[in-house]
Amino acid sequence: MGKYVIAGNWKMNKTPAEATALIEAIKPLVADAACDVVVGVPYIDIPAALEATKGSNIGVAAQNCYWEKSGAFTGEIAADMLREMGVGYVILGHSERRTYFGDTDATVAKRVRGALDAGLTVILCVGEYLEQREQDITAEVVAMQVKIALEGVSEEELSRVIIAYEPVWAIGTGKTATAEQANEVCAQIRGVLAGLYNEAAAKAVTIQYGGSMNAANAAELLAMSDVDGGLIGGASLKAPDFATIVAAAK
Repeated sequence: MGKYVIAGNWKMNKTPAEATALIEAIKPLVADAACDVVVGVPYIDIPAALEATKGSNIGVAAQNCYWEKSGAFTGEIAADMLREMGVGYVILGHSERRTYFGDTDATVAKRVRGALDAGLTVILCVGEYLEQREQDITAEVVAMQVKIALEGVSEEELSRVIIAYEPVWAIGTGKTATAEQANEVCAQIRGVLAGLYNEAAAKAVTIQYGGSMNAANAAELLAMSDVDGGLIGGASLKAPDFATIVAAAK
């Protein structure tokens, strides 16, 4: 299966000084991690995060990027700008970007293209709303999101794509998909990838679960056969909790 990756999504939290302090607290706790460790920080924190993670085993992710290389796009950040700073990862298609800021499957696909062209590793978020789960169309919704986002992405480029399954109803709500529910959808995603590419490529992709993964439930979720890591929200802002989740990813 894919390499285990535990990534924190800090969302709109932490000043640069607070970011430095949190990373300094996390570093010794994850120094011997058996998985890849990433912190996804606000744009303003990127220089501080890059400095604080220097020489460590922690990668830095931006939480979004635009698809154009430059131009009259006030407030946007290009993937090439992130790459030149030394950022290695970018989170794209998060449900909060889709829900609050108008991202669509089509714009997520353009962002993925821009990020891959710039040499970044993409953490692609997919997931269903509660009413879609209740309508029993989770598999269809998630398959559509994956297929549109990966249109034109080669098998070679797929090696720089991590997929994070995040049921929207479980983000920040304290509700978590059961380990079986999480594994079922992650397995369905892997099936979609096998259809788009092949079995070997699908098996090599890291598929994370996100959506209220925390120190208490991480071990059970990460023990599932098709769950290769986590995209962690609230628990990533507490060094001991984040370290517990990283330790569970064996």
